[in-house]
Amino acid sequence: MEKRNGNPFSGTKRILIRSPNWVGDAVMSLPAVSSICREFPDAHVVILAKPWVGDLFREHPGIRKVIPYRSPGVHEGIRGRWRLSRELKRERFDIALHLPNSLESALISFLAGIPRRAGYNTDGRGIFLTHRVPVNGKVKQRHQVEYYLHLVQSLGIEAAQRVPYLQISRERIEEAKGILQLLSAGSGPFVGISPGAQYGSAKEWFPDRFGELARRISGEMGARLLILGSAGDRKAASRIGEIAGPAALDLCGKTTLAQALALISLCRVFVTNDSGLMHAASALSIPLVAIFGSTDPTRTGPLGGNSHVVHKPLPCAPCLKTECPRNRECMEAITVEEVLGKVKELWGLGDKREKPIPKFESDESYVKRE
Repeated sequence: MEKRNGNPFSGTKRILIRSPNWVGDAVMSLPAVSSICREFPDAHVVILAKPWVGDLFREHPGIRKVIPYRSPGVHEGIRGRWRLSRELKRERFDIALHLPNSLESALISFLAGIPRRAGYNTDGRGIFLTHRVPVNGKVKQRHQVEYYLHLVQSLGIEAAQRVPYLQISRERIEEAKGILQLLSAGSGPFVGISPGAQYGSAKEWFPDRFGELARRISGEMGARLLILGSAGDRKAASRIGEIAGPAALDLCGKTTLAQALALISLCRVFVTNDSGLMHAASALSIPLVAIFGSTDPTRTGPLGGNSHVVHKPLPCAPCLKTECPRNRECMEAITVEEVLGKVKELWGLGDKREKPIPKFESDESYVKRE
């Protein structure tokens, strides 16, 4: 590793961590973030994150503050980045750790005058980093959680945990229950469904199959279905509702991420494509059935103990394509019966699962800071 002045975190009191931009990546970065918080319990640790992922860090017991990076918005373009850099400069950070690989993230901390700037030496941004960690093919082939952990370990930080963990406050859970009461959803039991995937349609199981799955879950198991996702998933959610009937409640695009996380925490089982909410459900220790098509579960699969992946290793998979030129043969091979069987296997674990415990709960230094 190329570096200056020894361990870049030595003597740091104010640490800025630039979060990944996507929900799934941000969840997978949590062990790296927690490792830093564990190593420096008295430091003022701040996350810089896009607004749509910021809620993932607000309940973290080691994070003092989340700064929203509003691009698109007031931080967009050259002037916007300069405005953000001035905002960060006022925070007087000792070090910035860049989890994304982008040139832009390193440039902003450079413009902010943060004296120590660490990250992977990639995307031509080495000139803006004072502490550069090399990237090789072996590192890139690791699970994404290990990819982020390798970065902090290379900078002298011991890994505190290797499985993503999310904490939901009691207030958020009560808010979620209130949402369901307003929608006359009853008290459950609930099975969550996330039919979308930001990466592209190659990652999406078919809405008709999700709908048939929902109909059978409702009829055979007496559960209500909470369909969660973004506004872009409403077409799929509508089709699921047509097939499943009134047992399916469409919440796509109608909740904040914080609300979606709390609603997921109320589910007995969660069924999803490879998506950000998949990683969130796994980090919440919700029994999970994850459907994989074009992507590789060995690199981005859920790591929770009650997470089960349904995947057909065809010769063309994983292709990592956003759109499939072969009519999604890998998804076509996954049947409703197979996924339903997994849901039934996990059904009994919904009330018996080990509840997530705050990693630093017993550490007085990790009492949540207001």
